[in-house]
Amino acid sequence: MKRLFVICIAVSLFACKEEPKIDYALLSGKIENPANKVVTILNGREKVKEIALNDDGTFADTLKIENGTYTFDHGREIAYLYLEQGDDIHITVDTKEFDESIKFTGIGSENNNYLAKKVLADEKSNLDFAKVFAMEEAEFLATMDEVKSTKLELLKSAENISDDLKALENKNIDYEHFADLQSYKSYHAYYAKKEEFKPSEDFMKLLQSVDYNNEEDYAKLDSYKRLVQGHYASKISDSKNPSEVFEDINNNTFSALKADLSNRLRYDISPNNEHNEAYYNGLMAMSSDEKFKEGLTAKYDKVKKLAKGMPSPEFVEYENHKGGTTSLEDLKGKYVYVDVWATWCGPCIREIPSLKEVEKQFHGKNIAFVSTSIDKASAHNTWVEMVKEKELGGVQLMADNDWNSQFVKDYAIEGIPRFILIDPDGNIVSADAPRPSNPKLVKMFNELKI
Repeated sequence: MKRLFVICIAVSLFACKEEPKIDYALLSGKIENPANKVVTILNGREKVKEIALNDDGTFADTLKIENGTYTFDHGREIAYLYLEQGDDIHITVDTKEFDESIKFTGIGSENNNYLAKKVLADEKSNLDFAKVFAMEEAEFLATMDEVKSTKLELLKSAENISDDLKALENKNIDYEHFADLQSYKSYHAYYAKKEEFKPSEDFMKLLQSVDYNNEEDYAKLDSYKRLVQGHYASKISDSKNPSEVFEDINNNTFSALKADLSNRLRYDISPNNEHNEAYYNGLMAMSSDEKFKEGLTAKYDKVKKLAKGMPSPEFVEYENHKGGTTSLEDLKGKYVYVDVWATWCGPCIREIPSLKEVEKQFHGKNIAFVSTSIDKASAHNTWVEMVKEKELGGVQLMADNDWNSQFVKDYAIEGIPRFILIDPDGNIVSADAPRPSNPKLVKMFNELKI
C-alpha cells in the first residue's frame, strides 16, 4: 500500500508540472542579391530586432513577440508579416524581384503567403490612381466597391490562415475602403481640377459609421492608423477654429494617436498657414516629447519670420551651372522665383515642363527664375548632366550644403519641391509659393504686374 501511495504522488507531481510558455517565433531565411547586411523586424515604427545576414545571405533568429502584424525590412523593400507565438517561418526572396519572389514555408507560412499574394495583387491591379480619383462620385464608388470585393475574394480563397488573421484582414479591408473614400475630397479636387470641390452629403454619410477612437485597432492595423490620422488632420484643416478641434483631440483621444498626429501635423506649420499659432499651441499641448517640443518651437520661430514683406533669407555664392557663382543679392531689382529641388526628387522633376512654360510666358519680364539643387556633393555630376539633358532654363544653382544649407534651414524647408517668391527689394512675397503646375502661380504674377 505504501509503495502505491508513493507512485500516486509521483504521478500527481508530474501531471501538475507546467509546460514552458512559448512566447516567441522562429524566423529564418535566405536573401538572394542582398542590398545590405541586415534584415529588420518592425512593429509599427518600433524595432523588434535587427538580424545580421551571413555571407551567403542566410539569417536566423528568435523573436519574442505578441501575436500580430509586423514588417520585414531589407534595403528599400518591405514585406508584411503575421506572426504568432510558436511560428517557425522560413523566408526566401530575391531583391531583384522582391514582391514576385518572396515565399514562406514552415509553421505560419500560410498566413504570410496570403499577405504576399495580397501585395502582389494590389501591384498587378494596374489601378490608375489619377484616373480613379478624377471620376465623379457614382463611378468612383462603384470602382472602390469593386476593389473591395476583389480583396474580400482573395481573403475568402486563402487556405489554412488563422482565424485571428482573417478577422484582422476583414477589418483591414474595411478600413482601406474607408480611407479611399476619405481621400476622395482632396484628390478629386486636385485631379479633376475643381479647387473648391466638396462631396455630396450622401457621400460623406458613408464615413459616419466609422469609430475613430478604437485604441486596439490603432495598435494593430496601419490602415486604421492612416484612416484616423487622416480624419483628424482634415477636421483640423477644415475648421475655422482649429484650437477647438485640438482641444477635443487632447481631451478625448488616446496617447498613441496624439503622438503620431503631433509628428504628422508639425509639417503644417508653414508660411501659408493662417492658423500657425493654433497649430503650435495645439501640438505643444498634445505632445509629451520634450525634444519634439524644442524642435517645434524652433520651427515656429522661423516660420514667424517668413511672413509676407519680411526680408528674405539669403544665399551667397552658390555654384552656377554656367560658371562662377551667384548670390541672391546679384538678382536684386527683379522678382525672384526660387525652385528648391533635387535630381532624385520625382515630384520636382514632374514640375519641369510646367516651369518651362511659365518661364517662356514671362520671358523678358522683370523676374528671374532660379532653380537651386540641394543634391549632395557626391551627386554633383548627376546635377550637371541632368541640367544639360533636360535643357533646364533660368539660373541653375547648386546649394552649398544640401539640406544643411543656411538658406534651406532659414526657410524651414523640410520637403521638396518648394517654391519661393521674392520681390525686387529682397522681401518675401510668398515663402511657399504655388507650383508652376498650379494656375494660381500665373494669376499671382499677373496681379503683381510682373
